[in-house]
Amino acid sequence: MQEYPAYRIPVLVRYLDLVALVLALPIFLVAGFPMAGYLVGAGAWLVQRAIQLLVLRRVAASRDPRTIVGLTAGSMIARGWFCAIAIFLVGIIDSNEAGLAAALLVVALFTIYFAVGMILRPFDRPLKVKAAR
Repeated sequence: MQEYPAYRIPVLVRYLDLVALVLALPIFLVAGFPMAGYLVGAGAWLVQRAIQLLVLRRVAASRDPRTIVGLTAGSMIARGWFCAIAIFLVGIIDSNEAGLAAALLVVALFTIYFAVGMILRPFDRPLKVKAAR
């Protein structure tokens, strides 16, 4: 089997959720959606993505399968709860509309992040091809 290197995916594609976050700001401004919802949704999303990157670095440095699974699963659960609590709090503290705006923003960003991750996942590993005889 011949092994080819993994594809180099452009950074803009890999972080398409962050591009969507930037593009959502003018939409929030023009549509008159609550800015508190945008700020909390965007802040929660950026914080959870930063935590994800820190955890992934730690996972990459580990060789223990239990540590890898524990960090990965724990991070996913904690980041989900963090975003949910942030959305809940902005809805309670500011208004229901702000909570709804934050929730819709986070759900849209997650949908983009998840779809891009599923599409790009096969390209992260080297391609193995049987050599022609």
